[in-house]
Amino acid sequence: MEPYLEILFTVLQIIVGGIGVYQIMLGFVGYYRKKETKKHPAQKSFAILIAAHNEEAVVGALLENLKKLDYPQELYDTFVICDNCTDRTAEIVMAHQVRAMQRFDPVKRGKGHAIEWMLEQLWQEKRSYDAVVILDADNLVSPNFLSEMNEKLVDGKQVIQGYLETKNPYDSWVSLSYALMYWYMNRAWQLSRYQLRLPNNLGGTGMCITTQLLKEIGWGANSLTEDIEFTARCVERNIYPTWAHDAIVYDEKPIDLASSMRQRLRWMQGHFYCARQYFFRLVKLAMKNRNFAQLDASLYLFQPFRLLLFVVYSLMLYFQVATSAFDDWGIREVLPDWFWVGMGVFFFLQTPIVLLIEKKPLKAILGYIPYQFFLLTWLPLAVYAFFTSNNTQWSHTRHTRAIRIEELSK
Repeated sequence: MEPYLEILFTVLQIIVGGIGVYQIMLGFVGYYRKKETKKHPAQKSFAILIAAHNEEAVVGALLENLKKLDYPQELYDTFVICDNCTDRTAEIVMAHQVRAMQRFDPVKRGKGHAIEWMLEQLWQEKRSYDAVVILDADNLVSPNFLSEMNEKLVDGKQVIQGYLETKNPYDSWVSLSYALMYWYMNRAWQLSRYQLRLPNNLGGTGMCITTQLLKEIGWGANSLTEDIEFTARCVERNIYPTWAHDAIVYDEKPIDLASSMRQRLRWMQGHFYCARQYFFRLVKLAMKNRNFAQLDASLYLFQPFRLLLFVVYSLMLYFQVATSAFDDWGIREVLPDWFWVGMGVFFFLQTPIVLLIEKKPLKAILGYIPYQFFLLTWLPLAVYAFFTSNNTQWSHTRHTRAIRIEELSK
């Protein structure tokens, strides 16, 4: 084989092997959770911003939920951003005696623009708040949500992400696949980074940001994945989002594959866009500052390419272990056969291990079988998103499951 091809395969083995080992080691850190004591009384004030576009079916349940939080009601106010709504969303919000902030802009559509507009309105309010919480209209939150955020804020944290739970995991194999994905990410990705004091990643909802920071740097996140963009902007400034494992936000997930594909395509398009904007900037900063935290954050921006890495890993496993292709081509085997086999076993077992640690029921564990197909559907989405990542048109995910927080408690 030509020398440059041998160099390419050698570099690929090192990159894929190194990132694979890093991800596996991170997962181990999240298997054990350090105990934390709660020590701060309620003292921080919150403006809860709810992003809503035609959410008449679900917004009422969230507003009822927020009135029952285990936190002094005089310390938080709720605002619903009725963004280009053509249904009864605003009417329902006002019936719950909550502020309905109606916005109509046919050009600047989407959640990022809606939040930026709402913050401009919020700064004009007579009352000031210590922090802003951002939720989606289809969400529910645990009663202790603001108490947990208060705990982090008093400790000096500026950007906090709550635990992303699925509101309807057992509605279909698709919603269960989402749940499996988030259960894994919460434990083996978010909790791991929190315990290692690395930057966590914002998840689009269940986010808490100090008012001081928002006024200082602005929102400035208007891509299809505004959470990833704002995370990158923070890490650039050495501000590391943190994790509140006990502050749970329940999010409704699609139940059919077509809706899921549309939603995940939007995520991937936004992710590729943010990767182009911030990946090399963060890597350059990390090298300049010798800052491992910034380098780790850049790897998350590299996530769309995880599928490519998985394809390369599969090729390595096939060429080196299953066949004699590397020997026939004269390619040097940088890593032994057992390494590639072992890495595959670890990757496959990580999610089931998390399910056992989280004490999920048998039907959740059985969902790991169709979950494999769900993972495969990311590949065509990633390919299409790569070539359409300049698309900024927001696609709305319809929500219909008006579940009450009391039902989830049961």
